[in-house]
Amino acid sequence: MMYQTIPTAPTIRGGTPTESGDYVVTLDQIPRWSDVEQRSSLEDETGDPEHSNPRYANPLASSSEAGSSGNGMVSKFPVDHEINSRIYLWRGEPWNLEVDAVVNSTNENLDEAHSSPGLHVAAGPGLAEQCATLGGCRTGMAKVTNAYDLPARRVIHTVGPKYAVKYHTAAENALSHCYRSCLELLIDSGLQSIALGCIYTEAKNYPREPAAHVAIRTVRRFLEKQKDKISAVVFCTTTSSDTEIYKRLLPLYFPRDEHEEEVAISKLPADVGDENGETVIDERKIRIQALPNKPPPRSFPTPLERPSTDLTLLRRNSNHLDSYLDPAFMSLIKDPDERRKEQWEKTAQAQSGFNFVKLLGFGDLGGPPLSAAEEYSLHSRYLAKANSINLSEIAEMKIVYRGGVDTEGHPVMVVVGAHFLLRCLDLERFVLYVIKEFEPVIQKPYSIVYFHSAASLQVQPDLGWMKRLEQILGRKHQRNLQAIYVLHPTFHLKATILTMQFFVDNVVWKKVVYADRLLQLFKYVPREQLTIPDFVFQHDLEVNGGKGLIVDPRTKYVYQRP
Repeated sequence: MMYQTIPTAPTIRGGTPTESGDYVVTLDQIPRWSDVEQRSSLEDETGDPEHSNPRYANPLASSSEAGSSGNGMVSKFPVDHEINSRIYLWRGEPWNLEVDAVVNSTNENLDEAHSSPGLHVAAGPGLAEQCATLGGCRTGMAKVTNAYDLPARRVIHTVGPKYAVKYHTAAENALSHCYRSCLELLIDSGLQSIALGCIYTEAKNYPREPAAHVAIRTVRRFLEKQKDKISAVVFCTTTSSDTEIYKRLLPLYFPRDEHEEEVAISKLPADVGDENGETVIDERKIRIQALPNKPPPRSFPTPLERPSTDLTLLRRNSNHLDSYLDPAFMSLIKDPDERRKEQWEKTAQAQSGFNFVKLLGFGDLGGPPLSAAEEYSLHSRYLAKANSINLSEIAEMKIVYRGGVDTEGHPVMVVVGAHFLLRCLDLERFVLYVIKEFEPVIQKPYSIVYFHSAASLQVQPDLGWMKRLEQILGRKHQRNLQAIYVLHPTFHLKATILTMQFFVDNVVWKKVVYADRLLQLFKYVPREQLTIPDFVFQHDLEVNGGKGLIVDPRTKYVYQRP
């Protein structure tokens, strides 16, 4: 290992960087957050300019203001000495720390050039090689690798969001999910200590102080639930401005005594997030109307053969309670995706007049268009659900699978129409499988090969389902999809694709390229880059009469007839 442990030094204990990046800093060389107060006062006596910067006023400096700040309100972040003992603030590079895991802020491709500066140099070439095998990482998610030459045991890679005022809430929640994903992955890996650098970067235009609020409050909420499984969280800063921001904000979320807790009540932002630290959206709040002054409903005796429980009482009185519940509450207790489906259906039913698409048997295309933030949220929920359940029975059907690359070098996804047996397939689980399989591919330009061979007699999903799938895949799929190569198209399929250009997605479905025979398809995607089912070769022979083709029945390799 390229590091050596350094002896305890005052400069390390003060939270300043090590004098050499080749040294290892251990946790016992960094003050706990609960001990910083005393040490900070000692450093102030030495005239440390970092503690007297007038640009960053200390929110706890005015004791007179503290006397009127509480106003009898209950703190949302009460004093918790057990949690405070797990928090550290240190100025320096995270990979100099001897902890279980360090966090690397990177991009979706896990590129070395976009990673935290200095990490790959310190870790060695093995880190970049392992990152290249992970298939990328989605914004807000995290993946773990070995730490190689670092003193840490693991490196947790996460992708911070780009910031735009228009999508402020989405950016905040994505950033919160970054920190939460890193902590969850730490526990899942059987580790206990972590060094967190600033995941938000200037390259992604994220304002420093609002981002620090999100980072600190997310860690606080997570530790409230999982403090027994985490021994240390080190907030690492590399600039004096970030250091000062954290020094000002940490007392708000991790107060060390009643005085700091009382002052924090008036200093905290109006929105400090939910129980996970995510931004609260007003339209998602649960609201219950107050019960009017009416006599209580008449209770019915419980049958002797059925013992009374809280659940049966709730069911018995549900009709009475329904009359007092806000309709918004009733709609919000359901799964968000179920609500989206119901909204879709209601919009379709509300449409009046001549429905040309439905008349042709293509289904209803109800539902308003989604904004970019809504599509991002929808995709994130489906991806999280897909990663949490077993979809092996869908994979065994071989409907969708990964191919090689096309002639342009783009990755290829293969779809087999004849395997799409709608009567034997749970469409919702199939959507989850598609999202999971497409996720690593759609990050860059890619292509789709669709075998329609012998699929004309199969029942197909309507356009409403196709439109919903397009929205779940999101705009990145729309932007990076280069072409859809369709083999053995029928007249009905061409008519359907033409309809989809008008009613589903004009951008995606204009990228369709038809191939009537296998040799035409091989001009776009080489034969060796595809795993082709046997019946596709047989169908090609039946449709084209073997014109121009000789199929080796043993290897299924296709030769051009001389």
